Amino acid sequence: MPAVPVLSPITGASLAWAALVILAFFALLFAGAWALPGKRVLGFSPPNEKPKYYKVNGMALWVATHFVVIGGTIALDWSLTAVIENFWSLFVVANVLALGWTWVLVSAGRRRLPPEAPHAQTLRQRIAELWLGSELNPMWLGVDLKVWAYQPSLIGMSLLHVSFAYAQWDATGTLTLQMIAYQVFWWIYMTTHYHWESGVLSMWDVIAEKFGFMLVWGDLVLVPFFYSLGGWYLMRVTEPMPMPRLAAITAMFALGLWIFRTANAQKDRFKRDPKALIWGKPPELLGGRLLVSGWWGIGRKLNYTGEIMVYSSFALCSGTGSWVPYLLPLWLCTLLPHRAWRDEQRCRAKYGELWDAYTKRAKFRMIPFVY
Repeated sequence: MPAVPVLSPITGASLAWAALVILAFFALLFAGAWALPGKRVLGFSPPNEKPKYYKVNGMALWVATHFVVIGGTIALDWSLTAVIENFWSLFVVANVLALGWTWVLVSAGRRRLPPEAPHAQTLRQRIAELWLGSELNPMWLGVDLKVWAYQPSLIGMSLLHVSFAYAQWDATGTLTLQMIAYQVFWWIYMTTHYHWESGVLSMWDVIAEKFGFMLVWGDLVLVPFFYSLGGWYLMRVTEPMPMPRLAAITAMFALGLWIFRTANAQKDRFKRDPKALIWGKPPELLGGRLLVSGWWGIGRKLNYTGEIMVYSSFALCSGTGSWVPYLLPLWLCTLLPHRAWRDEQRCRAKYGELWDAYTKRAKFRMIPFVY
């Protein structure tokens, strides 16, 4: 085993360092979201509400992050190994920040409620308000905070992943094939996300869920810290993975990402332009409302299947020395089928018999001929 970084104890100094790093990271990302150019994209709104335009410039932030990290590494001899060494302090500060930001959001939203609107009065109502939020789209300096929260979440997660490569390099002077594959997989995953970033605007949490602790904690803590589990085991493995196994994992990643991204892109494109071509053909509709072209004519939630394949490939890069890296795909195997079931309940209530006809056309939820 290489001399991997030693996790530093939580001290006042380490917490101060973590707070400075996280707040500076947030401030720079917010300033970038406010200042960097981006295309204006019309979002989606709940019924009876007017849709609004968003400035989508996540790709600019993603590219700017590369310049800062690569430039700092080359010119200033930076090492992101410090992120791994101070992991627990960063984790504590992120949780405190999530709680504090939630309190500010809910308090500000409560003040903006009109006098005639119902206010949370009982302890149970106040807890529910903190958990779910008090506003759908809180804004600051023209930036939608709920949509912007994806930036520190995903870019922060990416920096954690890259930190494992820095740590392995600092410890051994080299990177294993599986570490290189892991980093390339995540880079492609993130770059394709920002290529189709406008698809975020059609997601259920952006359209319909208020911005409270549930979403704040998910963005600031769950995604960056839980989704990086595999890196802890990967950076300790020095024996290269056999090429046939790595090739099979790469094929799984490529197929899963293709299904995941293109299925989501087809649905988003259809919502924006019902006449847009899908797989080179005009879209086919059922009852003039439900899309049965592309992936959506094969299965009802194949985008979830692709997502599970992608995250399974990340875990497989860490080998079989521990079951811990597999907690993430296993969690998704529980979360996504349940979400698919809940989505179907909403669609059946919305479309009625038309939805039943659709399920006969797209017979499978997530796995053709199985589920």
